[in-house]
Amino acid sequence: MADDPGIYLNAASVGPMPEAAVREAARWSAWRARPHAIPFSSLLEAAATARQQFAALVGADHDEIALMPNTTYGLNLAARALPLRPGVVLAFDGEFPSCVYPFQALGSRGVTLELIPRVHGLPDEDALVQAIEQRSDVVAVVVSWVQFASGYVADLARIGRACRARGVFFIVDGIQGCGVRPLDLHAIPVDLFASGAQKWQLGPWGTGFVYVRRELVTALQPHDVGWACMKRSTDYTRLTEYEFDFFDDARRFEVVTLAYHDFAVANAATALLLELGVPAIAAHLETLTGRLTPWAQSRADVRLITPAESARRAGVVSFAPVALAPMAAALTSAQVHFTVREGAIRLSPHVYNTLDEIDRVVAVLDA
Repeated sequence: MADDPGIYLNAASVGPMPEAAVREAARWSAWRARPHAIPFSSLLEAAATARQQFAALVGADHDEIALMPNTTYGLNLAARALPLRPGVVLAFDGEFPSCVYPFQALGSRGVTLELIPRVHGLPDEDALVQAIEQRSDVVAVVVSWVQFASGYVADLARIGRACRARGVFFIVDGIQGCGVRPLDLHAIPVDLFASGAQKWQLGPWGTGFVYVRRELVTALQPHDVGWACMKRSTDYTRLTEYEFDFFDDARRFEVVTLAYHDFAVANAATALLLELGVPAIAAHLETLTGRLTPWAQSRADVRLITPAESARRAGVVSFAPVALAPMAAALTSAQVHFTVREGAIRLSPHVYNTLDEIDRVVAVLDA
């Protein structure tokens, strides 16, 4: 962000839209002022492109992608549409609330949520996998790919294999890793994967998606039903010729009129990430975070929350200083944009940040 004197290290909260996305937003806003001038084909193209690009980010096919307003909506789809028998849904303690509340709401169906306790502040993946393998009451597992507070990266392949072997549904909140860490959902046993574009994907609020494993797409009955998820609704001239027939692909979960304007903007941002290449972005972030984690480990008055092992972190570095308030104040005074989560300072750089900026931040922290 060349015109901003500050250093933005808060992509895990809100990612700044790139210039291409800002230009696209202006173009669509001008169109929106004269809706009669908007080509109808542009609406359909915006949605179709979003499905294709989101699929490319996660190693899926476009017909396995349903457009959603956010991650939470996708997780609610998982909670409501999956045929969960009475039993237990497992999650890590410390999960983002969207991985908790939708599943706590299933009590009337005989489904309860159980949280696996943390070890040294981090998810206990060994205990989770052991519970999946040894217990007969587990019906589903829901975890974040990357934990919002610690940056811990879950081994989705390992957890997914354990779930598939036991016939347990595997649900993933992917928002803190999507766009900055390579992923191939066709190679991992994940049933539903929900994400939003407003963080690491550098898109606007209100844009997200859910991946539904192909074998489940037509096997699931949508919990929410509207006009947009029906095949008949593709003919706008005969909408009252009702026919209760869902789309055969993941569009069956798209209930309402989509935010075409916002998805067009998100497409411009996602196109940039795909052009740069997610592996290259991940390598850049490893360089940046690799400067921050040794610093935290070197300080006797700072406890590193994020795993030091590069394979277990993505773009988030969290650390808890003994004197949090003064250190946070120093960062703020130096125009470093960050946030505090769960008692720790959370820094989340992205592709636009430089090693020089990270060095300047370390200098502020050491002052």
